[in-house]
Amino acid sequence: METLWSGLGRREFLRAVAAVGAGAGVVGVAACSSGSSANSPDNTAAAADFTILQPGEGEPTGDHYLQSVPDQVLWGYVPTVHAAPVLRMRSGQTVTIDAVSHEGILEDQGRNPVEYFGAQGVSEADVLQDAIAIAAEYNRTPRNFDKDGPHVVTGPVFVEGAEPGDVLKIEILQAVPRVPYGVVSSRHGKGALARTADKEAPAGISLAEVMPPVATDGRPNPDPTKYGNVSTFTAVEDGHGVMSYGAARVRFPLRPFMGMMGVAFSQDSDPTAASANSIPPTVGGGNIDIRLLGEGATFYLPVFAEGALFYVGDPHMAMGDGEVALTAMEGSLRGSYRLSVCKPGSGDAPSVAYRYPFGETADAWVPIGLSDPDGSIGGQGSDLDVAMRRAVVNALDFLETDQGMDRATAYAYLSAAADFSVSQVVDRTVGVHGQVYKSHFVES
Repeated sequence: METLWSGLGRREFLRAVAAVGAGAGVVGVAACSSGSSANSPDNTAAAADFTILQPGEGEPTGDHYLQSVPDQVLWGYVPTVHAAPVLRMRSGQTVTIDAVSHEGILEDQGRNPVEYFGAQGVSEADVLQDAIAIAAEYNRTPRNFDKDGPHVVTGPVFVEGAEPGDVLKIEILQAVPRVPYGVVSSRHGKGALARTADKEAPAGISLAEVMPPVATDGRPNPDPTKYGNVSTFTAVEDGHGVMSYGAARVRFPLRPFMGMMGVAFSQDSDPTAASANSIPPTVGGGNIDIRLLGEGATFYLPVFAEGALFYVGDPHMAMGDGEVALTAMEGSLRGSYRLSVCKPGSGDAPSVAYRYPFGETADAWVPIGLSDPDGSIGGQGSDLDVAMRRAVVNALDFLETDQGMDRATAYAYLSAAADFSVSQVVDRTVGVHGQVYKSHFVES
């Protein structure tokens, strides 16, 4: 297996970390939540036998292994078509990537994961070393918490043979939590129930219904820790996320997946251009936030740059369709992917994928619609109706071209038997995805 060891100033340090060996368990991890305005955590033991996947530890399964180190990741932006790759691989090979969650290292949380997670009962040994390094040392681009995306983006990976007009087929082989805890955050001015920029209530609700409540909004303030944003710490127990409220607890299953998988799309040479901001998804993928795209799923993306320039970020442990509070249960993951180049006319990818993101699971084809898929070029649109219409049109195109259905029958079938769900409503560009079930299609 080829292994990529890299990182300015951290290289030898991370190698030393890897030599320590795996097996550190989390003891005394809080099962309760806390944020800037929440109560103190109620510490309980959680997942004492959980193996923390520090960088270099464990057994990466890919042909290549890519870590997240300060001088190679982008924080808040995705690679443009001009970005220099950090790894090259052949089509059909696999890569294991250690992705780092932004939650716990952001400016409104103090940009110090040891202190932040320590306040939740997590020992320093159980905080990821790559998260500590990025929080302390990242300087590739200036950080502006109010302007930049929150995501730590790892890549890009150059896939040999990929050219504009092709499709990159991304088979998701593995999505493993690196730590037994995560964070769900709700931030002022963001989320489904956020107050608008002109300090009014969004259409359909009153100011009293805004979340987080208007009375807790500490903006403007030069110190993001005083904004009044709320982060809910969530422990992992027996494959479930656990939140406490008062004397009660709510427990839900984990469904790890990478919220962000993409290829370079922005043509801008400025790596901090608005078109490269990590928040809105584009026709090149990115912050697509579709929870179906976990282990065993396949994601197809049209290629816009030589080598495709694949990247990941925004690792999720669990997310409900809609992602209404702003974030999912965010937590660092180790993901493994097989990356294959599909050429036009080969039949190796759905026809829609040559112009638009498209997903597939063992049970369903997943047509996707975005409200504004051009990376905010010429403005930003967040109309769910637009996203829904595009998802339906993409489903029709797939059924007509790939399944041989006439368009009228396909339209009727979608109404009768397909499901369409809101992917997310919080990423400026909002999304809808469908499920067209494979079991419905039988040969006569």
